[in-house]
Amino acid sequence: MSPDQKALVQESWRKLAPAADAAARLFYDRLFTTDPTTRPLFGGADLTEQRRKLVQTLTGVVEGLDRLDALVPAVADLGRRHARYGVNESHYGTVGAALLWTLEQKLGPGWTPEVKAAWQGAYTVLADVMRGAAREVERAGTPA
Repeated sequence: MSPDQKALVQESWRKLAPAADAAARLFYDRLFTTDPTTRPLFGGADLTEQRRKLVQTLTGVVEGLDRLDALVPAVADLGRRHARYGVNESHYGTVGAALLWTLEQKLGPGWTPEVKAAWQGAYTVLADVMRGAAREVERAGTPA
């Protein structure tokens, strides 16, 4: 990611921050509608708490974009944990689509082609790290 793309992601996230819980609610509604296979991954989870965790994680990732070397180990660990929860390769696509759709809805006219490309780039980098870590777990034969 270029410095300009990182700045666009960070700036747009700051704009969204006051409505972060509403955005998280919209994200999960969209995710469960577009990919019903994701709903069982949450079992009996408290969705209010899950929304809080999503916002907290996204905030940490967005703030960490300037220090990718420090961020990658935490994102890889997240990928390993998600593998244990039953997240599979196809879920990354639907999660990414739901995230981008949510950002578009919440940012309105602030969702420019440049902002979209920056978020797509950020999500791709991070999802690739998570998928790679999940595959390492699978190759090692460690129970997912």
